[in-house]
Amino acid sequence: MDNPGLFDFPPTTRLHRERTRKIHTILSPDTQPQPSALGPAGDYCLAHHALEGAESAARCGDRATFDWYTANPRAGAATSATPAALGPRVVVAPDLTDLPRSPISETPYYLLGPGTETAPLGLRTLATGAFTTAADTGFGTLLAAHAVVVVLLRTKQLGDTLDSWTITRLPGTVFLDHVDDPVVLARDLIHEAGHNWLNDALTATGCKIDDQAAFHSPWKQSMRPAFGFLHACWAFPLTMLYTARVLEHTEGDVQSFLAAYLDQQRTKLATTAADHPRALELIGDEGLRERLAAVHRQALTL
Repeated sequence: MDNPGLFDFPPTTRLHRERTRKIHTILSPDTQPQPSALGPAGDYCLAHHALEGAESAARCGDRATFDWYTANPRAGAATSATPAALGPRVVVAPDLTDLPRSPISETPYYLLGPGTETAPLGLRTLATGAFTTAADTGFGTLLAAHAVVVVLLRTKQLGDTLDSWTITRLPGTVFLDHVDDPVVLARDLIHEAGHNWLNDALTATGCKIDDQAAFHSPWKQSMRPAFGFLHACWAFPLTMLYTARVLEHTEGDVQSFLAAYLDQQRTKLATTAADHPRALELIGDEGLRERLAAVHRQALTL
């Protein structure tokens, strides 16, 4: 699998540039910021933080915060970015009580803002190590564009359930629990970046998936709408491909943990072999459909 060719998707690149320009016009109609070192995907991610922050401040009547976001369309990331193998990343570890819930998301989320502080050095080192590992195993292009802001949540032990998620209103941002190992964190970054990638690709191609179609999900042990089924059949195979590549470079408890994970995913993915081609018929864009099929097909051979 040619990972750069797989993850470089021209419609998404156009989406990033066009959507960023529109958001900047809304926030600062008299000026258009020049592209930054974070690149088009990074600017796209940060523009959404600024837009959500400005909207929230406006609803609350907080003029000072609103003015800060309109003056900082990259949500202050230039001063809080951490160098990484894939380019500057924003790594934060907020207090969980600082993660609000609101109508924009069913799950807690975090917005970069005037009070943002970077994660402690140890966590930033963990994250940069994970980015390096992902890049070395062929997933650099994916994470470079779709894991720009990393929100580290709870510290857990290897073997604990690790929760992670993304929200559609903050593309390019990932929320993750973590253990003290960059190889494991890289796996979860790839999973969540995969969700961001597919959301952007569906938007960029104008694909509307029939919400009446449903398929059995071995991950949820229930019937799921086609949208969720296709997301799972993309994000989990990506982590399988990563895990298979990185296993030989691990040892001890981490190797045992990842080997067990791969075995578990093989069993689950096998049950989707018949339904996945039928679900793909709901994807109208040929290039997108072929990418989803290629990853699923390759993961089935592991």
